[in-house]
Amino acid sequence: MRLFAAVLPPEHIVTELASVVDELRQLPGADTLRWTGRPGWHYTLAFYGEVDEDVVPELSARLERAARRTEPFWLAVRGGGQFGQGRALWAGAEGDLAVLRLLADRCEAAARKAGVEMGGHRRHRAHLTLARSRDAVDVGPYLDRLDEFAGRAWTVDELVLVRSNLPRSGVPGEQPRYRAVARWGLGAGG
Repeated sequence: MRLFAAVLPPEHIVTELASVVDELRQLPGADTLRWTGRPGWHYTLAFYGEVDEDVVPELSARLERAARRTEPFWLAVRGGGQFGQGRALWAGAEGDLAVLRLLADRCEAAARKAGVEMGGHRRHRAHLTLARSRDAVDVGPYLDRLDEFAGRAWTVDELVLVRSNLPRSGVPGEQPRYRAVARWGLGAGG
C-alpha cells in the first residue's frame, strides 16, 4: 500500500484556504493546471511509497512513539512557492517549523527502523500542494496572491498515517483518494 505520514489541517483551516484557491482558479491560465482537491491538502512529513502490509504494524508502532515524543505545536498556512519552474504550486506554513521538521525527521527515522526503504534524505520543506503541471508554468500571479495570504493558526495535536490510492480510470481530472490508516495524538497525553 502507498503510504505517507502527514499533518492534516482542520476543516476550518481547509475552508479558509479554499476561498483563496477559488480566487487562484479564476486567474488566467488556471485551467492548464491540475488542481489538488480539498481532500488532498496536507503537509507531508515523510513519503514512504509502497509499503508491504506486514511492515505496517512495526511502522505504526514507531510512528506512535514519534508522536508521543513530540509536543503539540502551532502552525498556520501562509504564503506559497513552487517546485520545478511551476510544475508544483504550493501553500507554505509558518509557526513552530522547527518542531514540524523534528516530527518529519522522526517519521523518516521510524520508517527506516521499520525497514522501509527511504532513499536519500532531503531536508523537509513545509508545503501543501495546491496544483501541478506537466510543463513549466509562470506561477508568478498565483504566488503574488499567496504571498498576501496568512491563515489562522491552529494547534497541531496529531500525526496521521495516510494511504493514497492513485487514479486508475484514466478519466481526466480524477484525483487520488486518501484515507487515514492511523492517527496518534502528540505529546505525553497522545
